[in-house]
Amino acid sequence: MQGFGDQIFQVESSESNLEIHKVGNGEFDDDGKPKRTGNIWTASAHIITGIIGSGVLSLAWGVAQLGWIVGVATLVIFSGITIYTSSLLADCYRSPLTGKRNYTYKEVVKNNLGRVMYMFCATVQYVNLTGMVIGYTITASISMAAIQKSDCFHSRGHEASCSVSHNSYMIGLGVLEIFLSQIPNFHKLSLLSVVAAVMSFAYASIGAGLAFAKVVSGHGGRTLLTGVEIGAGLTAAEKIWRMFRAFGDIAFAYTYSQILVEIQDTLKESPPENQVMKRANIIAVSTTTAFYMMCGCFGYAAFGTDAPGNLLTGFGFYEPFWLVDLANACIVLHLIGAYQVFAQPIYSVVESWARRKWPESVVVTREYTISLDKKQRLVISLNLFRLIWRSLFVIFATFIALLMPFFNDVLALLGAIGYWPLTVYFPIEMYIAKNRVGRWTRRWLGLQLMNSVCFLVAVAAACGSLQGLGKELVTYEPFKVKD
Repeated sequence: MQGFGDQIFQVESSESNLEIHKVGNGEFDDDGKPKRTGNIWTASAHIITGIIGSGVLSLAWGVAQLGWIVGVATLVIFSGITIYTSSLLADCYRSPLTGKRNYTYKEVVKNNLGRVMYMFCATVQYVNLTGMVIGYTITASISMAAIQKSDCFHSRGHEASCSVSHNSYMIGLGVLEIFLSQIPNFHKLSLLSVVAAVMSFAYASIGAGLAFAKVVSGHGGRTLLTGVEIGAGLTAAEKIWRMFRAFGDIAFAYTYSQILVEIQDTLKESPPENQVMKRANIIAVSTTTAFYMMCGCFGYAAFGTDAPGNLLTGFGFYEPFWLVDLANACIVLHLIGAYQVFAQPIYSVVESWARRKWPESVVVTREYTISLDKKQRLVISLNLFRLIWRSLFVIFATFIALLMPFFNDVLALLGAIGYWPLTVYFPIEMYIAKNRVGRWTRRWLGLQLMNSVCFLVAVAAACGSLQGLGKELVTYEPFKVKD
């Protein structure tokens, strides 16, 4: 879940009372908000933008671990499950008795499953968002270092020892994000989000194109139906752990359900929003899966069982070096914007709590404006609490990233944490509650079987990622320069 359009700006939409306008003039919808104009094509575009992100870079490695049969089947199965559960979620947008709209994923959970599940959902969301921020810090710094290494290989030869430390790039990124984090709210982030969306398509397309070019040139790697072979350097146990991590990486690539309610809230009333949303989900997920197939399968075909964990930083591609540099620059620009999009809801919930807790505090409530020019066209708004809290959060995220800068393992853990509860569990449970599906009926058993299988896959992916992180941490030297 991992691209970034304006739709994500509403992840932390408030549940405040709305000012109700008269609807007779057709300028407002039934909830008093301005008339929604979204349709199947805008919704499809939003979903595609929301799905495609840095997770696409690990798919070649994932397919290499699973092989042609299981790898391709896993992509198709995750796609099918995501389409089905997203359709269940679409039916929960309006409350069944009153027809009232639900504006956020958490609000849908609260109105269908109660406050306890609402708190569980909120916890999962914020843990997932925090993990995303840490993961993006790691990924962006790896891409920054890859640009330096690419230039070094181009000038000194592919066999040269081009050692680069990621740490300085992580720290530099953290400093930049501290400044960007002072942007007060989502409404000021639209430009960052648009740039991020364009960049995600750019680097994913470059990666798939370079892999395809390597295959058609006749320099592809050795591939197997069952993926990497057990033998010298790879035990049966390690292969199983890698397969679990591959499931997590693929799950991460499909973790986007928490933005679907916000996207559905952009659709016009007629035809019914749930019907339009279901069709948009089919179009978007099918398109994205085809794109994932190209990246994962072309990447595996290009590198075989030696497919790198990150398609653009593992240096299977050395030339054209400027195109590799461009792709990594796109990753960096994408993730700089994505960082703020995913961090803003965390900022918002803490700052809202602080305003309720200390409504009279000058530190919490007072805004200080600083003009950057005499005509006051460029004005910065600063708040002391926002400055301190957001800076501390960025420092924390950067510190954790410095401790464990492992791309595939972190993505697999994020996929394990986010996919099952947000994409499978909550939509199924809400559908059962909303439609009063009886226990032990055929439908109930089928839904619970899907729920249980996905839960077991998530647990396996989490175990695999934690095993990988533990193995990496044993030998990791955080201040050693990387080759």
